[in-house]
Amino acid sequence: MPHTLAVHTHQAVCLITLQRPQALNALTSELLAELAEQLQRCASDDSIGAVVLTGSRKAFAAGADLNEMAGRDLVGMLNDPRQAHWQTITQFAKPLIAAVNGYALGAGCELAMHADILIAGEDAQFGQPEINLGIMPGAGGTQRLLRAVGKSLAMQMVLSGEPISARRALEAGLVSEITPPELTVERALQIAQRIASKAPLALRLAKEALLKAQDLDLASGLRFERHAFTLLAGTADRNEGIRAFQEKRRASFCGK
Repeated sequence: MPHTLAVHTHQAVCLITLQRPQALNALTSELLAELAEQLQRCASDDSIGAVVLTGSRKAFAAGADLNEMAGRDLVGMLNDPRQAHWQTITQFAKPLIAAVNGYALGAGCELAMHADILIAGEDAQFGQPEINLGIMPGAGGTQRLLRAVGKSLAMQMVLSGEPISARRALEAGLVSEITPPELTVERALQIAQRIASKAPLALRLAKEALLKAQDLDLASGLRFERHAFTLLAGTADRNEGIRAFQEKRRASFCGK
């Protein structure tokens, strides 16, 4: 069983909770390894349709564990095993929703940005304060943040180290909804359950197409979209979805 995570599965949704409250859920190699392993389990479990990732009411994750970082020299940083864990998280193919309360700073903000959908409590704060330590974001903070909020705000956040509020994050497009802090996880689970009821193949390809829109030119993105749409046209779930609509009933998807 994980030591730094709590894992619960209900109605095709896996809820993963970071559990290092004494350190505001600061990310250690152990925590990232356990998270990567748990996501791999979810990826291979056909009964799980979506994952919700959250922390505590006070902090989603307040950054990387500085005590662990301080013990690494240049060689240790270059051979940091956490890079492989981050890659596993990046490659997670199923829908991932982050429920963020309190601090999401540094690596914690980068972890939240790995999610496909971010739901934030009214007290959430998002920031990349690495510049205050004489370093810079190293787990996608410069790349994902700029794509999410635009050049000017990303530059301001990264170069000044100052965080933004949940309201500002919503205005900038970093998060999709704001809730009272006590309802953040509940709302994320509602969205995850709705998503998990959809056709698994369609979810995977739709997510992949949306992510490619960030990296490809329009013509290449449209080619991928047409290809994915054509693939789904030959699935049993597509036929079931149309029949269910015609018969005015809930579709029963099988993932084929």
